[in-house]
Amino acid sequence: MIIRWLQGNFSVILRRELSSYFATPVAYVFIVIFLIMANAFTFYLGGFYEREVADLQPFFQFHPWLYLFLVPAIGMRLWAEERKSGTIELLLTLPVTTRQAVLAKFLAAWLFIGLALVLTVPLWITVNILGQPDNGTILAGYLGSWLMAGGFLAISACLSAATRNQVIAFILSVVVCFLFLLSGLPLVLDVFRGWLPQMAVDAIANLSFLSHFNSISRGVVDLRDLLYFLLVIGFWLLANRIVLEMKKV
Repeated sequence: MIIRWLQGNFSVILRRELSSYFATPVAYVFIVIFLIMANAFTFYLGGFYEREVADLQPFFQFHPWLYLFLVPAIGMRLWAEERKSGTIELLLTLPVTTRQAVLAKFLAAWLFIGLALVLTVPLWITVNILGQPDNGTILAGYLGSWLMAGGFLAISACLSAATRNQVIAFILSVVVCFLFLLSGLPLVLDVFRGWLPQMAVDAIANLSFLSHFNSISRGVVDLRDLLYFLLVIGFWLLANRIVLEMKKV
């Protein structure tokens, strides 16, 4: 089934979406901003040299906050632009299912973000030149970062499908992603501790992107953390599909 998808209309949409990023300055602007900000945070705010520790923790610790704004900027156009221009009707009348269209557009954007992440590998090489880091931990950090970006992107894609306005999609995506980031912090949990049972409070805490990502970035690749991000992605992609189906009625 997967091979049939890759050889059919799914791959056509995937290639179309990937090429569309580089047909406009969007891709280059995103990559340049991501690389500049990631390096600025790492060396200046993270104190990369001052720490005198051969690891990439100063690099990964700012990824959630970078993604909070940059990923919704990519995701806001996935469906809102299609709806505004009217091309969504043409897309969904092709011999392709809504599920295939949702997955293809999401995967194209996720691969594009992965490309931006791969372009930071020279920093990994620099760490190996300066010292002897735990490369397994660094690899886990990259995996966790990409999975977290996928979670942000799935949320943004779903909210993009709910509106024709890209600015509204961006704002809604930032707000929802921000809530997922902060849900495990005491500042948020203290609001619920007074009137919700502890089990519900723990459930809210477990929704935090930060806690799951921090665990992976430290080199602790727990199956529960991996499943969390995959389930978040799957849930929001399913919601994306449902929203599109409702819009067709």
